[in-house]
Amino acid sequence: MTGSRPLIIGHRGAPGYLPEHTRTSYLRAIAAGVDAIEPDVVPSKDGVLVVRHENEIGGTTDVSTRAEFADRRRTAVVDGHTLTGWFTEDFTWDELSTLRCRERIPAVRPGSAAHDDTEPMLRLRDVLDLARDGGVAVVLEIKHAAAFARIGYDLAALVEAELVAAGWADATDALFIESFEPLVLARLRERGIRAPLVQLIAGAGAPWDLQDRDGAAAATYASMLTPEGLDGLVGVVDGISLDKDMLLAADGRDVVAGAQERGLRVFAWTCRPENAFLLPAFRGDGGEAAFGDWPAEWAAVRDTGLDGVFVDHPDLGVGFFGTRSDG
Repeated sequence: MTGSRPLIIGHRGAPGYLPEHTRTSYLRAIAAGVDAIEPDVVPSKDGVLVVRHENEIGGTTDVSTRAEFADRRRTAVVDGHTLTGWFTEDFTWDELSTLRCRERIPAVRPGSAAHDDTEPMLRLRDVLDLARDGGVAVVLEIKHAAAFARIGYDLAALVEAELVAAGWADATDALFIESFEPLVLARLRERGIRAPLVQLIAGAGAPWDLQDRDGAAAATYASMLTPEGLDGLVGVVDGISLDKDMLLAADGRDVVAGAQERGLRVFAWTCRPENAFLLPAFRGDGGEAAFGDWPAEWAAVRDTGLDGVFVDHPDLGVGFFGTRSDG
């Protein structure tokens, strides 16, 4: 933890107010006083790491309105799921840079959607530069590494090359790298990346890369949180990052304590104030977009003693979890 409070991470910037992964979204998070910002990365056709939550970009850019790209629409299988749309790996960075970003969940966040089509996509390099200029850390998430490996992209190598080129390769106090897929994290460690590595853990299922390799014998996310599973993570990664609903389950505090006793940091994603994202006990009136009793839910998250928390509304997160220390 940072002093007596968790690290506060602007999840994709400030997507409660502005379309995720845009320059103004990241700048708003930095201005609010977060400790870190979080980009998700996927590759372009020419191997540029671009900042998108998914490689399918039909819902988060204006690509569907661009006649010149109509023929790029296709169906693909990503992590076992069949998706139809437009995919970053079918576009060069020069082409992607002409697209404009859109709010991913406009029905819940119409205020953010009002800023649709005003800003271009970013590269990882752009976000690293924004973080350095703003004096904040970066929590970098690698997406779909196994799926991209099948079509010839080594995301560990691409990330390493970009960190070296940007002067971030040794930023052990200002960089975390996370993924749901443990094999890409292991490859980063093998390549000499010194930044702390964080295993993302979902509430159900198993990492796709392990399913791809081991089939039905793949280790599940749940198995990673057993005493034996946590023991197995020691020395392999430096922390775990859980769905916040898992921390609010009956054994949430035990999970945090067990990980921390083994020297693992514990992060949680994602604290959001809208009813749509709160557990039923904390929801209020007014529909999915209205704010519920988020302070009560966030207090329960904080009281687990975790080390870091992702927020979509950085001003609320900083106000609730504490201000950034400059010391």
